[in-house]
Amino acid sequence: MAESTERVVEEELNGESESEASSIYQCGSVISTVPDRHGFLGGSQYSPERKITIPPDVILRRERKWIRMLNNWSLFMTTNYRKVRERCRKGIPPSVRLRAWLNLCGGQLLMNENPNLYQELIKRPGDPKYIEDIKKDLHRQFPHHEMFIENAPGQQELFQVLKAYSILNSKVGYCQAQAPIAAFLLMHMPAVQAFWCLVAICDKYLVGYYSQGMETLIRDGDILFALLKRVSPVAYKHLKKQKMEPILYMTEWFLCVYTRTLPWESILRVWDMFLCEGVKIIFKVGLVLLKGCLGRASLTKQCPTTYETLQVLRNPPHHIVEEEALVYQIQRLNLSEEDFEYEHQRQMLKKKNKDQASLSTTNGNA
Repeated sequence: MAESTERVVEEELNGESESEASSIYQCGSVISTVPDRHGFLGGSQYSPERKITIPPDVILRRERKWIRMLNNWSLFMTTNYRKVRERCRKGIPPSVRLRAWLNLCGGQLLMNENPNLYQELIKRPGDPKYIEDIKKDLHRQFPHHEMFIENAPGQQELFQVLKAYSILNSKVGYCQAQAPIAAFLLMHMPAVQAFWCLVAICDKYLVGYYSQGMETLIRDGDILFALLKRVSPVAYKHLKKQKMEPILYMTEWFLCVYTRTLPWESILRVWDMFLCEGVKIIFKVGLVLLKGCLGRASLTKQCPTTYETLQVLRNPPHHIVEEEALVYQIQRLNLSEEDFEYEHQRQMLKKKNKDQASLSTTNGNA
């Protein structure tokens, strides 16, 4: 099971051809062949050119509120977390996003506690196996961004961040899905901050996701599928009828935290909430995508086989993944903390019973 799971993950992360790499998952939008000033193809999902939809005076007010909050961070987090969450859901102003993300995930605290560790780690040689794997993956990360075109400084920074993490947490080492996360962080902050954010995300938010066998990912896929039954029975029945294991469609979503799936503006909003509220946001986005793509009979009729179903899930229509529509649907989901906890405990119990049954069978055959 572990070997087949890892193969699925590798196929998901490496499946695109070189020609497809420049336009992965464009979400149904029309893609221009002329690169913008950042090196992205015009209209592509990763273009950081943001639509100005919020009035400047509103942005300015939000910036001032965030600055006050960041200057009194511990107080807000301990006494008024709801206000922090509310402001994250509205969207963090770009001018303060670096500081906000660092504080939200705990990267700032880690950096303060280990002021010189990153510089020490990048001077070490690292495990040759991980070094080779990292080098192979560098050119695949946002290949049209000005930071990551061939031999650009960003590639060297990305290499150092990934190598440093593989040394710091040698038990996990390096997984391909860490690379787009690290690259995405480097677009927003210097390497040392990106490194400590990566550490926090891998070791606190996504614990077990990058381990051998991907058992945590498989369990969370089962939780996602169980929650889908509540959120969208139509989508649930369709996937069950086609006998599609969650690992087939949610691997890249969860491992890469949607950095290779959503339009740029939507990624930012999802991450604002993800770093504040945790992994449940990853589940909620997945549920919105599944419901949006397969939640009506008219949609499932267009997906008679597994092939068509995977195609639509890997290329969600633009109206589903557009920033405001996506955030609105996430917040509309009728799921409580208790719902998440119940499904988590239920899947843990199912796994325990399955392991015990397997052990009994093995002992009986001995």
